Amino acid sequence: MTKNTTSSKTTFTAAPDALDLSRRHFVVGASALGAGLAIGFDLSLMSAANAAEGSGTSAMTPLTTPEIGVWVVVQPNDDVTVRIVRSEMGQGTITGLAQMVAEELQCDWKKVGYDYPSPGESLKRKQAWGSYSTGGSRGIRTSEQYVRKGGAAARMMLIQAAANQWGVPASECVAKDSVITHTPSGRKTTFGKVSVAASQLEVPKEIALKDPKEWTLIGKSVNRIDGTSDKVTGKQIYAIDLKLPGMLVATIHESPVFGGKVKSYDAAKASSMKGVKKVVQVGDSAVAVIADTFWQAKMGLDAVKVNWDNGANGDVSSASIKKAMVEGLTANDAFVGNSNGNAKEALAKASKTIEATYFYPFLNHATLEPQTATAKWTAEGCEAWVPTQDAEASLAAVIAASGLPAEKCNVYKVNLGGGFGRRGAFQDYTTQAVNIAKQMPGTPIKLIWTREEDMTQGRYHPVGMCKMTASIDDQKNITGLNMRLSGQSILAAVRPAVVAANKGKDPVAFQGLDEKGEHGITYSFPNLMIDHAMRNTHVPPGFWRGVNVNQNAIFLETFMDEMAEATGMDAVEFRRKHMENYPRAVAVLNAVADGIGWTKPAKPGVFRGLAQMRSFGSYVAAACELSVTNGNEVKIHRIVAATDPGYVVNPAQVERQVSGSFVFGLSALFEEEITIDKGAVVQKNFDTFNSIRLYQMPTVETIIIQGGGKEWGGVGEPTIAVAAPAVLNAIYRATGKRLRDVPLKNSGMKLV
Repeated sequence: MTKNTTSSKTTFTAAPDALDLSRRHFVVGASALGAGLAIGFDLSLMSAANAAEGSGTSAMTPLTTPEIGVWVVVQPNDDVTVRIVRSEMGQGTITGLAQMVAEELQCDWKKVGYDYPSPGESLKRKQAWGSYSTGGSRGIRTSEQYVRKGGAAARMMLIQAAANQWGVPASECVAKDSVITHTPSGRKTTFGKVSVAASQLEVPKEIALKDPKEWTLIGKSVNRIDGTSDKVTGKQIYAIDLKLPGMLVATIHESPVFGGKVKSYDAAKASSMKGVKKVVQVGDSAVAVIADTFWQAKMGLDAVKVNWDNGANGDVSSASIKKAMVEGLTANDAFVGNSNGNAKEALAKASKTIEATYFYPFLNHATLEPQTATAKWTAEGCEAWVPTQDAEASLAAVIAASGLPAEKCNVYKVNLGGGFGRRGAFQDYTTQAVNIAKQMPGTPIKLIWTREEDMTQGRYHPVGMCKMTASIDDQKNITGLNMRLSGQSILAAVRPAVVAANKGKDPVAFQGLDEKGEHGITYSFPNLMIDHAMRNTHVPPGFWRGVNVNQNAIFLETFMDEMAEATGMDAVEFRRKHMENYPRAVAVLNAVADGIGWTKPAKPGVFRGLAQMRSFGSYVAAACELSVTNGNEVKIHRIVAATDPGYVVNPAQVERQVSGSFVFGLSALFEEEITIDKGAVVQKNFDTFNSIRLYQMPTVETIIIQGGGKEWGGVGEPTIAVAAPAVLNAIYRATGKRLRDVPLKNSGMKLV
């Protein structure tokens, strides 16, 4: 048992089967280097670690010694550098990836560090590093095979080099803590002493990975290698803090109505203000001011008088958007996501039916650091320093905006002050930074959005509604379930080719409700129909942390409670009855039910609720205890959360992510929404787009179950989804009211 936040239980099971990796995903190269052994791809130019620290050193500056190695570098002093292309947003991905390499390498964990290769270098080497994208809770789970093999290959080559020097079989040697020992004789050497010799060896063709039962570092709560003290003391350099020689600062104002354009603007007053260098139009929809400091740029922008052409969307409102979705609840044009039997017939023949309709709003990512990027453009090249969840997407944006060939562009990743999906596929802020920099060639321009700009120019969690209908027979059995989703499609806006390939359907709309896969539903019904009436709006949608499983879990899990009540069954027993084919889902459900004491009476005035879901390859559940006073003041006393992601690399990081998930889920449930009036976002800052405070946050007791198998699940997003339905189910038991519209503040409910 590990115990880092409140409580954690860990169970190991059998190892996953070994997966074959193509050469594109894993290549091991070796070369005699003066500096030691490197495993991975040719890397003669590294990314600008110094740029991330604010020095402005270009990633195109060659190292003194050309290196070969993306994934692992072993230096003569035994230092190990792990090359990491996934982004760190506070979730612990860097540490987790490094742990997996170090586990197989058998190196001294205290000597492990990391570095970022730039996407420009990856492009030169035909995308040698694979995907840079960090989203969908994939940072570790889709990297684990090749990074572990990188560590294992390095260990095998180091052992072979030592064995060759001693003239003994490699099978008689073992590695531990960066020391190689010849077991029969007791002779020892270090990784660093044999690293050059090891670099001259043939790469092993067969690379075996450890059985999870042999893990000593994976599964252990270790301190983060990206440091903590600098974050809490304010020393860490985020993109908004970046300083480059001769740098100017810009801020921008885009058309408040999505799709609108700049009709005209008057820059006379702003141009004469102190520190203002230039007022520029950016594209056809924005105006920016460049100045010595951010405040001067902001004051200058406030002085610019802009006349907007709102276009066709100037009359759109939240009411008109909701009207379209209400129509979609009964429309015939819907795409089927999951079905079996004949739900329509079951409903027609039912002796009883129950029905419920739900609403879920737009949500902003509201990263603590507003969107920002720094760019420097000349006719000879363009560089950008970006806090990005996908450095390749940032590079693509730089190339497109710069008008220069790809080989003349590069991106340097800088620490992110929050991402949550906003800084991945959406690189509007990067494009803007380059377009502004092009208007002052040779000068680094740091673009910083105001909070108001960040709030009103988001890529929002899609708005949606759902109508649930269930049929019940004379024996009080559920004979059919119909689930009609009506709302916006993310992929229709962001990746229309995927929608076209699916004949107009957005598969992401069915997260948590799919027939199978990483978002597969964990219930069985004799007759089932889940479909989606796509009702798109002019408001740009995006991948908000947890994406569509957030609202789908509310729809399904609160209605599961309603069906349980209608059939006269206990909520847990009702779920178990329909979960016979999903033992891992049952396990997390049982864990939270036991943890909250479901079968025992609660204290007077305290009520319980629970929910479970599968998403991002993980099985999660939550149970809560709460009380309601004065009819509307909700106090959540405790939450028990269970998560089974298959395997856990760092339990402490998992517990922190689970707790953070509930901050997200509960904030969205009680406080957050984006509304539209006259085509524009109403909420401008945190006074109207609120989040819960520390005093409102309940204790979270995290239970970690490692179910094993072939699939590694995610951690950062799955448990967000079960926060809201667990609380909603408990509120019903406390008040007798079914609350089906989010956020709850609109129903007069508040978290205390």
